[in-house]
Amino acid sequence: MNAIGIIFSSINEKSIHELTKERTMASVPFGCRYRLIDFALSNMVNAGITHIGLITHYNYQSLMDHIGTGKDWDLARRHGGIKLLPPYITAFSNATNTIGSTWLGALVNVRDFLNGCKEEYVVLSDCDSVCNLDLDAMIQQHISLGSDVTLAVKRVYIADGGHHRSVTVIDSDENGMITGVADSAGRPSGYADASLKLVVANKKYIENAINLATAYGYSDFYKDVILRGKDASDCRIYRYENYFATLRSLNDYFSCSMDLLDPEIRRSLFGLRSRPVLTKVRNSAPSSYVNGSVVRNSLIADGCVIEGTVENSIIFRGVKVGKNTTVKNCILMQDTITGDNAYLNCVITEKNVVIREGRVLSGHETMPFFIEKNAIV
Repeated sequence: MNAIGIIFSSINEKSIHELTKERTMASVPFGCRYRLIDFALSNMVNAGITHIGLITHYNYQSLMDHIGTGKDWDLARRHGGIKLLPPYITAFSNATNTIGSTWLGALVNVRDFLNGCKEEYVVLSDCDSVCNLDLDAMIQQHISLGSDVTLAVKRVYIADGGHHRSVTVIDSDENGMITGVADSAGRPSGYADASLKLVVANKKYIENAINLATAYGYSDFYKDVILRGKDASDCRIYRYENYFATLRSLNDYFSCSMDLLDPEIRRSLFGLRSRPVLTKVRNSAPSSYVNGSVVRNSLIADGCVIEGTVENSIIFRGVKVGKNTTVKNCILMQDTITGDNAYLNCVITEKNVVIREGRVLSGHETMPFFIEKNAIV
């Protein structure tokens, strides 16, 4: 594939500050054994893209541990492969340095890397979205129509005031040409095309965007580049029809995780043989289900010990559920341990949490109870 991938690992981290205190958005755990970056990486690798730049900003140690050499995505290559692009911060930068906090700022930061790439097309992707998109078909549409830039969108219902953070709405005509870009905030309720934060563009178009950002101080890729230049460039949309979610808050993270318990949604994300979601492989022992344990409608990773009842929950690797303990509508991350006779409902635990015996903890579907990393309750 004559395209290079650029993944933004640190954009919008403040949206889920509970989970990004010590990690990037890209390395937030998801769905028992995955990280959010696995979706962006898999979309690109499944489309034949083998040269990918991963833009980082801070707190990227866990991301480095997850990616490693890139061999689990077949990206451990002498030519191309995955390249970690650390922040360009000089000795004279101050504590308020915000370079890399927007797409344009991050692209300006890695302009030397892009200048050295020979690929004709560039694919840009955020890491706070969950979808399994046929990126190859999107690139082929972009090439066949001779577009300068193509934005992936999905038709969704947007309720007035119903979003924790506004989404970017893309307006287009009957031919798919972009006519407008706006935030969903303040728009009347109704259906609209929401951006998936996945873009295919000609490399020359991206180079021009970087030059404009440098010359005029532009910061918003959609409004300052696409919207301002739509009349002089061929800007189109690519429609995506399957499951898609953007994680704009802890509530979004919880509801999206619970969506995985729906077999249809699970199949649309993970059940496509031609487009598997790849991740780091760990050789853990199978989970152990002790006599008397009960599991209903849950996803449980390997290496767990289940002695109690688990219902409608997402259980990560190495979790132990104690005797006579009930876990309902919960997300228990890696190495969480619950004591005996505990009750948990709508709870999200970070890694290495210990919940002692007899504890009763409950949140709500609209406000899950969150326990931070290494906490003892």
